[in-house]
Amino acid sequence: MDDADDRGLAGRLRLAVVRLNRRLRAQRTNSAISLTQVSALSTLHKCGPLTPGELASKEGVQPPSMTRVIAALEDFGFATRRPHPTDGRQAIVELSERGRTYLLDEISAREAWLDKRLAELSREDRELLSRAAEIIDGMAGQ
Repeated sequence: MDDADDRGLAGRLRLAVVRLNRRLRAQRTNSAISLTQVSALSTLHKCGPLTPGELASKEGVQPPSMTRVIAALEDFGFATRRPHPTDGRQAIVELSERGRTYLLDEISAREAWLDKRLAELSREDRELLSRAAEIIDGMAGQ
């Protein structure tokens, strides 16, 4: 790969990731819930119960914004709030069973679409994408 290819790689990769993300988002099972709310559910699923402040920090939003997200998730029945066991000023937010089911259905719909697209590729292309996924995940974790 020469210098011209290197310079164009960032733009091509960014655009490819944006397009793939757009296609995956289009596979949503329920668009009544916002992507911000889905992201908060995903964080609760991954991290377990959190205080609203911890959830806001992990999501990179201000606590007042997260308070609105949590209220909406409670209205959908996707999350519950309970008193903090040691700090009466705090609450603990956790994924409800309904929220877990919703999230797993969303993941399943997106992965089914992606599985179908991957099945259309050659074995070599799937192996290349497997390696690329590792590299991209490493880049995103930095």
